[in-house]
Amino acid sequence: MAKGTMAPTGLAPILGLLVVFGAACEAVEQDVGAAVATSPAASPSTSPTSPAVSPTTGAAAHAGLLYGRITTDDGEVYEGRLRWAGDEEALWSNYFNGFKDDNPWVAHAPLDQLPTERLSIELFGLEIIGWERRFDLGRPFMARFGDIALIEPRGRRLRVTLKSGTVFDLDRFAADDVADGVRVWDRTRGVVDLGEWGIRTIEFLPAATLGDVPYPLYGTVRTRQGDFTGLVQWDREACLGSDELHGLTPEGEATVRFDRIHSIERRSEDSSLVTLLDGRQIVLSGTRQVGLGNRGVYVDDPRYGRVLVSWDAFERLDFSPGGAGPAYRDFPAGRPLEGSVTARSGRRLTGRLVYDLDESETTETLDAPAHGVDYTIPFSLVASIALPDLDGRGAQPATVTLHHGEELQLELAGDLSERNAGMLVFSEGGSQPEYVPWSDVETVDFDRPLR
Repeated sequence: MAKGTMAPTGLAPILGLLVVFGAACEAVEQDVGAAVATSPAASPSTSPTSPAVSPTTGAAAHAGLLYGRITTDDGEVYEGRLRWAGDEEALWSNYFNGFKDDNPWVAHAPLDQLPTERLSIELFGLEIIGWERRFDLGRPFMARFGDIALIEPRGRRLRVTLKSGTVFDLDRFAADDVADGVRVWDRTRGVVDLGEWGIRTIEFLPAATLGDVPYPLYGTVRTRQGDFTGLVQWDREACLGSDELHGLTPEGEATVRFDRIHSIERRSEDSSLVTLLDGRQIVLSGTRQVGLGNRGVYVDDPRYGRVLVSWDAFERLDFSPGGAGPAYRDFPAGRPLEGSVTARSGRRLTGRLVYDLDESETTETLDAPAHGVDYTIPFSLVASIALPDLDGRGAQPATVTLHHGEELQLELAGDLSERNAGMLVFSEGGSQPEYVPWSDVETVDFDRPLR
């Protein structure tokens, strides 16, 4: 990845802003009141009332937005564009999150070979009592909305059915996105907010024609380690041009719609320099969105699936016109993971794979960090994983090779950490899978999925 360079910014525009900021704020507030969002433009000289890309009305824009049919417990049916919690996930490439506290794959692994951790009670630096405990084998659930067919709240459980037909029963009382409710743009009822406890089913469907809709945010995020380009979620939430950026200036509070912004640049730990489409610049601070507490920027970079750029790693985001994002039909059903595992003894096992006693399909993801960037890579993109020697695992990274040839050096954390529960290999013709503890794994090679 090419290293990003930060564009220099002169002090004169900022100083000049102190003189004209009252008028600027009035103009910004008028922008916020615009009824139809537009795609961000690439040139800061573009007038905010004449964006480089006109308001979105085409079928492509509709296809990239979440759409579905929700049936409530009392039998009411709502159908239309969807957005989680009213102002969060809105696109098919966004992720639905939950927690799997039951793990059916554990039954196939020898209990005495599962990874453990040592716990102890100490007094004045001396261990009084110590014991071994198996790692918790419950796992977070993450799936792109485009991979999901149906969500069904069922009492204490939350059943999620993928396009492949695979069903996951999640713990409803652990963190999940349904708890925040869903907003529906229903054709006949208008905009309706539905709470989690009244929902019986959420069925996802290809989007219909919706009229004027906001464009997804698209751009390039620059870091010291490289650049990432694709659909963007700012602070893990804002993903549409109609969303708003909030902050404080010396004159008071300011709010700017994202479709009026050309770029956002980290100015300090707790402030950002925002350049508008017409060239005006505003320094915003004092809120989580623009400084300390920012939860990072998601980028759906096609090379890697999705990355989360932390605030510490973030340097600058340049918005640009980038299309409407993938449609529901652009997400094929997942297929079983297949490939081979090479143990440190040299033994090689080939067949269907279950990674970390958890991931078993091509739409599931390999999650690991590098230099302040968290990678969430669908296994359909991963060609191989090569782990360092046992003696060097504490310092050396793992080499993850993608099918398009790029190699990533990822830290031994997340799905690459010592807490990995190991591999199951279902060899062809075998009645039972073979289990390989993570400490014995040297390389994993994945077959390229059939298209």
